[in-house]
Amino acid sequence: MTSSETRRITDLGTLKAISHPLRMRLYRALFVARTATASQLADQVDEAVSLVSYHLRKLADGGLIEEAEAQSTDGRERWWQPSSYGFGIHEEDLKDAPELAAASAAFGRTVGEQRAEMHSRFLDERHTWSDAWRTASIGSEWLPRLTAGELTALGDELEAVLRKYDQAARAAEAAGDTEGRENVAVHLHAFPYRP
Repeated sequence: MTSSETRRITDLGTLKAISHPLRMRLYRALFVARTATASQLADQVDEAVSLVSYHLRKLADGGLIEEAEAQSTDGRERWWQPSSYGFGIHEEDLKDAPELAAASAAFGRTVGEQRAEMHSRFLDERHTWSDAWRTASIGSEWLPRLTAGELTALGDELEAVLRKYDQAARAAEAAGDTEGRENVAVHLHAFPYRP
C-alpha cells in the first residue's frame, strides 16, 4: 500500500468499478494479501486468470489498486497492491448526485450480501475452528437510542480502535510474529431504524 489514508470515493466510475461482486472479492483478497498476482488471486476466488486480470485492470483504472514491486524473479508476473488503506463512501457526496446515490446503494447491497455470506460460512464451519477461535468470535447486537452526533462519534471511535489493532497486527506480522494469526472479518453496521 502506498498510503495509510483511506480513499474517499466521489466519482461514479470508481464506485461502479468496485460495485462488481467479483471485483469486491478481489479487492478484499488483495487487501488481506497486501500484494498478489492475478494467478494467486484467481486461485482464491476460483475464477480464470484471464477474467481476474481483466477485473484487476478495472480496479486499477478506478485507482483502487496499483502495480506493486515484483515479489519474485519471474518478470512475466504482474504484482498488485491496494493503492490506499481501504476506501469510504460518504453520504454528503451523494446528496445532489442521484446516479452516485443509486450506485452507492447497489454497492452497499453487494457488500452486505458478501458479508452475510462470510458470516454464514463461519457459522457452518465453526466446528473446524479451535475452541480458542470459537470463544474469541464475536456475535452481538446492541440497540442503543442515540442522536446522529452520538452515532457519528461511536463510528469514529470504533474505526480508530479497529485501525489500531489492524496496524499493530500488520507491524507484528512484518516483524515475523505470524504464530496463531488468522484473517479476521469485523463487520459493523450502525443505522437508524423504526420497529
